[in-house]
Amino acid sequence: MNRLSLYFTAPRQISVRQESLPSPRRGQTLVRTLLSAISPGTELLIYRGEFPTDLPLDENIPALAGAFAYPLRYGYAAVGEVVGVGADLDSNWLGRLVFAFQPHASHFLAPVEELLPLPTGFAVEEAVFLPNMETALNFVLDGEPLIGEKVVVFGQGIVGLLTTALLAQFPLADLITLDRYPMRRQASLDLGALASLDPSDHQVVKLGHARLGGSISGADLVYELSGNPAALDQAIDYCGFNGRVVIGSWYGSNRSRIRLISSQVSSLAPELSGRWGKARRFQVVWEMLQKVKPSRFITHRFPITQAEKAYQLLDQDPGETIQVVLDY
Repeated sequence: MNRLSLYFTAPRQISVRQESLPSPRRGQTLVRTLLSAISPGTELLIYRGEFPTDLPLDENIPALAGAFAYPLRYGYAAVGEVVGVGADLDSNWLGRLVFAFQPHASHFLAPVEELLPLPTGFAVEEAVFLPNMETALNFVLDGEPLIGEKVVVFGQGIVGLLTTALLAQFPLADLITLDRYPMRRQASLDLGALASLDPSDHQVVKLGHARLGGSISGADLVYELSGNPAALDQAIDYCGFNGRVVIGSWYGSNRSRIRLISSQVSSLAPELSGRWGKARRFQVVWEMLQKVKPSRFITHRFPITQAEKAYQLLDQDPGETIQVVLDY
């Protein structure tokens, strides 16, 4: 059969190609994609040609084997319906809705063990946020927010918003978020942030710092999720004595015993490994997707044949978007 597959071919150039796909082998399924989500972080780096050439695409996702080099296929948030199975697989798989960490394509082959079946009655539009919610949950596990703490989140893109949604469920003393774009700040307030500030407005940022007690007190926990390395200076400035800064992005002197925590969703913190694993984390992720319902943050939908317009929008007008998805 033939499928449509998205390729990054050069900086700010993509193509949608028709290519043949073989029948599923033993242990494999054939999935017809219904929806896939564009990552406004990693995928924009690839779209702009800003990716690291000395690193593999993702050693933890079999479908992303290989290196960062054009032309390449990318994407890791696909939801679809199983329409074919290998001869050794139970036919009960046929018709099931599944999530898979797969690049953007109208169809894909995947071993059955790489599929995550959607819980009964689960909406496709919610399931497509699974990787982002998994990342947000990992940030919360690594940051370890405590009752009565003051928490700040820099960056209210989709991962930042989902992190805010989880933090808002804790009995915190304060929850402040920062983002350049008004639409995202409003979404942050809707999710439970007690204040959402524009980091480019120095007067507003100064007021936020004063609200936390300034350099005397400051925040107990700060997340830097903006993807902007310059924001780390502001994050440290907001952090109080013996506070923690969780850096959730690719990445002077300070005497205030701040702990910088690098959070990477591909693994769990060693101190959690005795009681947590990927299965438990996915179980909580499904529950949080149902509770938060992030499908409300899908601002734009494009058919895969118009994927170029989707990436141009994210590249040129990020303030008009939160989550962009591809239809098939």
